Amino acid sequence: MKETVLDRFLRYVKIDTQSKEDSDTYPSTQKQFDLLNLLVKELKELGIQDVNIDKYGYVIATLPSNIPPTDKSYQKVPSVGLIAHVDTSSSASGENVKAQVITYNGGDIVLPGDASVIIRETENPELKKCIGKTIVTSDGTTLLGADNKAGIAIIMTAIQSLLNNPKILHGNIKVGFTPDEEIGNGTKYFDLKKFGAEVAYTVDGDAIGELNKETFSANSAIITVHGRNIHPGTAKGIMVNSIRAMADIIVRMPKDIAPETTEGYEPYIHPHVLKGEEEKTTLNILLRDFKTEGLDTLKEKLVKIIEEVKPLHPKARIELEIKESYRNMREGLEKEPRVIECLFEATKRTGLDPRWVPIRGGTDGSRLTAMGLPCPNIFTGGHNFHGKTEWISLWGMEKSIETVLNLIQVWVEKSRD
Repeated sequence: MKETVLDRFLRYVKIDTQSKEDSDTYPSTQKQFDLLNLLVKELKELGIQDVNIDKYGYVIATLPSNIPPTDKSYQKVPSVGLIAHVDTSSSASGENVKAQVITYNGGDIVLPGDASVIIRETENPELKKCIGKTIVTSDGTTLLGADNKAGIAIIMTAIQSLLNNPKILHGNIKVGFTPDEEIGNGTKYFDLKKFGAEVAYTVDGDAIGELNKETFSANSAIITVHGRNIHPGTAKGIMVNSIRAMADIIVRMPKDIAPETTEGYEPYIHPHVLKGEEEKTTLNILLRDFKTEGLDTLKEKLVKIIEEVKPLHPKARIELEIKESYRNMREGLEKEPRVIECLFEATKRTGLDPRWVPIRGGTDGSRLTAMGLPCPNIFTGGHNFHGKTEWISLWGMEKSIETVLNLIQVWVEKSRD
């Protein structure tokens, strides 16, 4: 197989792999197996012998070291993991994706499937770097799925390059493809011992040259308002409308600590799923702060809001539940500085100006690092994830492949120092 990264990417995005947050199965959707099983097949076709998929959907494969056993440094080169997730966000449809491959010549991009969906130059400064280059978008009716099918295509193409160029020395390369990352469960049943990597990298980042060693610390909050329903014609003094109570809660949420009003290291409270009727209304909320202790402050803001609303709706019952999602991976990565040093050096060798950028979100690497496997994040060249204006640079994907190949060689060199 001598496919390009674009060939692979276009094939993968056609497969609907959306995960589902309120599912009671793992993976949360069976359709994720469509891509997972395809990846098993393709890895075997590349010539990888050690490929497995388990009942949870984890695909694990090994490209064995090609360093001569007589080389004294053989035992010093760590097994390096490369990880990407197959699922896409539920924020926009991932079914029947029609990818558009275009040469970008500047200006706004009006997507052909829905002229109201526009990738605006003013909102996407990275587009200027892509003038005269190939980019890929959806047709505007779905998301594209670059998050994280670009990462999958990059890893698969990097493995193909190593097989085609045996003169590139490398230690054991461990490949991992996971489901359900978008709903925070990508590593729920991930077996580190079975995976066998000593260090790892997720290929799940954004702009070209951006590297990530910090994520938010994250909790999820669920506010539930219990009311009482009765026919509206005889409701006076009896009905307790949970929707009205929830509306009073939502209107009191601080607007200055929302995703749309914050950036950089600023925390936020983000209501993102609302379901309800008179009897019962639930609101799902994301709590995010780079300082883990800051999550308690965000929780207290919600508690204060609820206490303000209770007297306005004395017959309603209001509950708040907090669940831990993931934690900032920086502390874990600082314990093994070579993991980020090697990545920075590899990106420089690619001819880019690498820069550490905090992720205003999380990756599988957040939990893997907390579990004991240091796992920073590598760029893919993608932008506007989770929405219909998602796009990716082919040049960015190619530079990501180059970075991965350099990274593997840097580890060999550093291990011999």
